[in-house]
Amino acid sequence: MSRIGKLPINIPAGVTIKVSDSNLVEVKGPLGTLTQQVDPDITLKVEDGQLTLSRPTEQQRHRALHGLYRSLVQNMVTGVSTGYEIKQELVGVGYKATADGQVLEMNLGYSHPIIMQLPPEVKVEAVTERRSNPFITLRSIDKQLIGQVASKIRSLRKPEPYKGKGIKFVGEVLRRKSGKTAGS
Repeated sequence: MSRIGKLPINIPAGVTIKVSDSNLVEVKGPLGTLTQQVDPDITLKVEDGQLTLSRPTEQQRHRALHGLYRSLVQNMVTGVSTGYEIKQELVGVGYKATADGQVLEMNLGYSHPIIMQLPPEVKVEAVTERRSNPFITLRSIDKQLIGQVASKIRSLRKPEPYKGKGIKFVGEVLRRKSGKTAGS
């Protein structure tokens, strides 16, 4: 049995889960509502404040889907109850970020500013304090979407290995290279 798939999902207070006949899972919580279509082979049962997923056979496909859908539903429950937050740091001289609603404008050392329109489900906040690097904070209830947006922002200027300049996640450890040494 799948180690991930066999674990029951605890449903916190204030969160409701509805499973339709077509295996469409709808999770409602204090922060919003998310839906996910689950493969028809996987069966879902809500009882005693827990959601359990089970598979019909031990085929490779069913084992893979069992763990996948359990993780996706768990991420939905966590998203609508507590939400997700990703912080990114802009490291570099002159790097700036400003947020105006769903529009993020960044100066990343190019000849032009980069303007990015974010999806309505993602809330953005840009903080610039004196004598420190600018920070971008993304908040959302959808883990997949917030990860995709953060990855897109990071791809605009990946951290380089010599000085560490670029956009990095807060807490990310970068492998640094030493660079050239003066020969005698």
